[in-house]
Amino acid sequence: MKDLIQIDVSSSRPKYQQILESILDSIENGRLVQGQQLPSISELSEWQQVAKVTVAKAYEELRQRGVISSRHGKGFYVASTNVRNPLNVFLLFDTLNAYKETLFYALQNALPDGTPVSLFFHHYDRALFESHIQNSLGKFSYYVVMPHFNEDVSEVLRRIPRDKLVVVDKAVPQLEGDYAAVFQDFDADIFTALASGLDLLLPYRRLTLVLSGDHFQFIPAGICSGFTRFCQSVGITHRIVESFQPGLVQPGEAYILFADRDLVAFVKHLHATGLRAGRDVGLISYDDTPLKEILEGGITVISTDFERMGHTVGRMMIHKLKEKMANPSRLIRRKSL
Repeated sequence: MKDLIQIDVSSSRPKYQQILESILDSIENGRLVQGQQLPSISELSEWQQVAKVTVAKAYEELRQRGVISSRHGKGFYVASTNVRNPLNVFLLFDTLNAYKETLFYALQNALPDGTPVSLFFHHYDRALFESHIQNSLGKFSYYVVMPHFNEDVSEVLRRIPRDKLVVVDKAVPQLEGDYAAVFQDFDADIFTALASGLDLLLPYRRLTLVLSGDHFQFIPAGICSGFTRFCQSVGITHRIVESFQPGLVQPGEAYILFADRDLVAFVKHLHATGLRAGRDVGLISYDDTPLKEILEGGITVISTDFERMGHTVGRMMIHKLKEKMANPSRLIRRKSL
């Protein structure tokens, strides 16, 4: 093992960098393999006659890259043989659906070729959310987390080093510090989107916001507050209901739906009753997908630009930015309203 990690005392390169490169070279040429134990900090310090802090610095950078991992009380081990890509991404979504696919592929395309992205899901389960994060600590160079909860999860996110964290889609106001975030401002976005379509909404006698009884559909609290604020500001009769039932649908009224299964049920009801979206009833869906461009001649949507969000997250990691920015949302007009 001593000959695998060498330091040239005559070199101008920092000693910690030489240790790091020596380990990367040994992994790359197969002399160190995945799962193999590395010498302890004390052992390597003694062998190479360097300070322990120098060895610790090299090991920590390799750990943050995901190249090595540490096991409490047992030492350091080779965790990955993908050693030359400085990015190794942990990605935690709530669930997978059409617009998450758009976000995922945009993020992947924004990263250098071959960047490993490990995708996990928490399904709105707080314990699973915490478990995924806890079990991943120290194994990745970046942690991209979608904290889709209407409760404070900042305590869990604080376990991730701020310079390795990117919060995506939903802001976490309680999380202090200097970290990256790309999010939707749900309250302001729905207000602005509905205001831009006021001319289309005024002919309807009532606007109904339909929440979802679907366990796998997250409804941010800001949606309801922004919706109510808009309707009150322009004097539109409105209501918020907890789940979709076909009996809700009445001619002359408009509806905002979240869950795709509710959208399908709504369209089926229109077909069964002979009602037409955009003529007899108004329909707005949340989050655009390719299917909504063609369904019923086009479904009007309120949507953020998920492709742009993915590219922004990728750019933040590549350039190590720590900005917090709102991703733009808008109303896309189609025939259903």
